[in-house]
Amino acid sequence: MATDASALIGNWNYPTAMRFGIGRLRELGETCKEVGMKNPLLVTDPGLAALPMIQEAMDSCKEAGIGCGLYSNIKANPVGENVDEGVAIYKAGGHDGVIAFGGGSGIDAAKAVAVMANQTETVFGYLEGGRDWEDIPAGDVPPIIAIPTTSGTGSEVGRASIITDEANHVKRIVFNPKMMPAVVIADPALTVGLPKMITAATGIDALSHNLEAFCSPHFHPMAEGIAIEGIRLVKEYLPTATFEGDNLIARSQMMIASSMGATAFQRGLGGMHALAHPLGALYDAHHGMLNAILMPYVLIRNRDVIKDRMVRLSAYLGLANPSFDSFLAWVLAIRKELEIPNDLSALNIDTAKAELVGRMAVEDPSAGGNPISLTSEEYARLFEKAVTGDLNA
Repeated sequence: MATDASALIGNWNYPTAMRFGIGRLRELGETCKEVGMKNPLLVTDPGLAALPMIQEAMDSCKEAGIGCGLYSNIKANPVGENVDEGVAIYKAGGHDGVIAFGGGSGIDAAKAVAVMANQTETVFGYLEGGRDWEDIPAGDVPPIIAIPTTSGTGSEVGRASIITDEANHVKRIVFNPKMMPAVVIADPALTVGLPKMITAATGIDALSHNLEAFCSPHFHPMAEGIAIEGIRLVKEYLPTATFEGDNLIARSQMMIASSMGATAFQRGLGGMHALAHPLGALYDAHHGMLNAILMPYVLIRNRDVIKDRMVRLSAYLGLANPSFDSFLAWVLAIRKELEIPNDLSALNIDTAKAELVGRMAVEDPSAGGNPISLTSEEYARLFEKAVTGDLNA
C-alpha cells in the first residue's frame, strides 16, 4: 500500500491515454502540442473559472507557445443551450481542440461542444426524430484533453455526455465514439478543497457506476473485474477523502475509482441511473446525491436476482458474513457516515410526479442494464419508496 501520494503516478492506456499523478496539470501545454492543438478552447464551469487552477492551465498553454480560449457559461446540469453557445465561441475563436476541465458537468458539456464543433445543427437537432450519433454528418471531431476535478462521474474516459433538454424536461445521452478524449490528465491535487458533501456525493456516484456495472446482466468479464476493485477502493478511501480532504492518497485512489467506474459501465448501468436521470432533469438535483439516496432502494428491488453475486462482492470487500444483507448494511452505514440523506424528500422531492418519473425511467437507456426489467408502474413505486424512506421489499 502506498504511503506517499507521489508514488501514485503513471501513464497507461485504458481505455484512453491517461497521465495520472500529483502536479501533472503543468504538462497541459505540451500535451496540447502533442495532440496537434495550437489554439484550444478550455471549457469549464463558472465556479472553477475563477480559481487559480484555470489560470495555471492557461499559463501552461502560454508557456508552450500556444493560445487558449475560455468558455465557462455552463449550468450544474448542462443544457443544450450551453453546448450550442460553446460551439459558437469555438467557431468564432478559430479553435482547433477542446480542453474539458471540471467535474461531470464541465467535461460532459466540453465533449459535446467538440462533437458538434464542425456541424451545422444544434446539439438536439441531430437527436430529433430518433436520430443518433450515426446520423451526424461526417466531420472531424477535434482532439479533446480531459482534466477531471472531481472523483465521481468518470466522464473523462467516456464516449457519452448527459445534456438536459430543458424544453422537454429530460436528460439526453449524446453518444459518439470520437468523443473519447485523446488524453486524460488526472491530477488528484485538483480535487483538494472540494466541499465535504460534494466529495461524498461524487464518491458515492463512483460507487454507483461500479456497482451497477457489477450487477448488470450483460456479458463483459473485464468490466466486472474492474468494477469489483473500484468498489473496494471506494470502501477503503471515500470516508478519508471526505473527512480528510487534504489526504492526497485518498484523493488519488478515489480519482482512480471514478475512472474505473466509467470504464466498467460499458457493461451497463441500471435502475439507479434510470431514476436519477429523470429526477435530475425534473428537479435540477445533484446527480451523485440522487444515486447515493436511490442506491439501497434499487438494491432491495433487485435482491432476488443479485443476491448470489453480492456474496462474492461482500467476500472481496472483507465484510463479515458475506451476503446481500451484509453488503446492504455496509451501504447504509457508509451513507450514514458520509451524512447522505435517507430519502429523496430531503431534496424537496415529493411523489406528485411519480407516474411521470416512472414513464421517464423505463424509457431511459440505463434501464436496459438493470438486473430486473421493470415496468413504468414498478419504477413509479420504487421512486415513491425512495421519497418516503420505505426500505421494505
